[in-house]
Amino acid sequence: MTRSQTKIVADVALGGEAGGSDGTYVFSGVWRHETAEAMAVKLDQLARKGGSVRQFDLSGVTAMDTAGAWIIRRFMTKIAGPKEDGIQFVDGGQRYVELIGALPAELPTPEDDSEKVPLFQRLFAPVGEVMIATWNDIVAAMYILGSAVRGAQLKLGRHSGLSPAAIVHQIDRMGVKAVPIIMLMSFLIGAIIAQQGAFQLRYFGAEVFVVDLVGILQLREIGVLLTAIMIAGRSGSAITAEIGSMKMREEVDALKVMGLSPVGVLVFPRLVALTIALPLLTIIANFAALTGAALVAWTYSGITIATFLSRLQEAVDFSSVAAGMIKAPFMALIIGVVAAVEGLKVGGSAESLGRHVTSSVVKSIFVVILIDGLFAMFYAAIEF
Repeated sequence: MTRSQTKIVADVALGGEAGGSDGTYVFSGVWRHETAEAMAVKLDQLARKGGSVRQFDLSGVTAMDTAGAWIIRRFMTKIAGPKEDGIQFVDGGQRYVELIGALPAELPTPEDDSEKVPLFQRLFAPVGEVMIATWNDIVAAMYILGSAVRGAQLKLGRHSGLSPAAIVHQIDRMGVKAVPIIMLMSFLIGAIIAQQGAFQLRYFGAEVFVVDLVGILQLREIGVLLTAIMIAGRSGSAITAEIGSMKMREEVDALKVMGLSPVGVLVFPRLVALTIALPLLTIIANFAALTGAALVAWTYSGITIATFLSRLQEAVDFSSVAAGMIKAPFMALIIGVVAAVEGLKVGGSAESLGRHVTSSVVKSIFVVILIDGLFAMFYAAIEF
């Protein structure tokens, strides 16, 4: 049977059939993945015939890849057993011997361990892993927070870890440059709350109470909460990405070698900047939201600006303003610490950086909302 008839460019035969010694398998042609399937069938047929032939001639092989080498290795095991006793390679082709010898006779089959794992373990192992990861995050957060507090006790000076210039730079990046987006979002939120509140209160003839609704809701809850969420998405992700990229490039290790604390150099200025910027942004957000609410109340419900301000003064007292502003520093610390923890956990790949940036934003928003709920319960308990 010729190659032109079978379209196969590889072949194997006993030596007598191929013009060689009768006690030798003569391999010829190209032994690659294109011919592997057909050659595997032919080798299986030769193996079933049995015999005592243990010599292989690879001198006629012109090319070989892993697929071709593996089917030859499997053929050797079938005719000579797992130890391949007596197998010899003769008459050239030695460049392929190492490739064949490096391959296993049989491919390992993956073991199905799903039935061996108890149901209790399958159900509660993920919960345990989450709890351990949460505990590790808490420990890392306490370490960063403690190191930052210790850094705050350093004296101002040339050799201290406290850099006023770095803090001012971070305030500019996280605070000043965030003002436009914070004002726009808060203005729209205030306008939407006023419009929806007026639409519902109109049925009761109490549209003027929309001022109470917007003022109390914005100053106590929505203002600081939405500002913190936007800062977590904007500045928290930036902190994680910056520290994470420095971790990937081993700049954090370089700081340690130089005798500097990475927390003091990288984290502390950002924590201070967030703690200063977030309360100020909350004040700006409150003014923007009340401005949007006043304009909507004027155009949609006919409540004049003077009436709006008069009613707002009656509805809002100091406790409403303080309740929201007290939360701001705590939320700023949470955002900064969570972002720093995730940044320092980044590995050496871009995938790790993206995963931890996403985790930073999600965890920051979750913890911020959780803290807001705890503050709400605390305020209710003390009737504040």
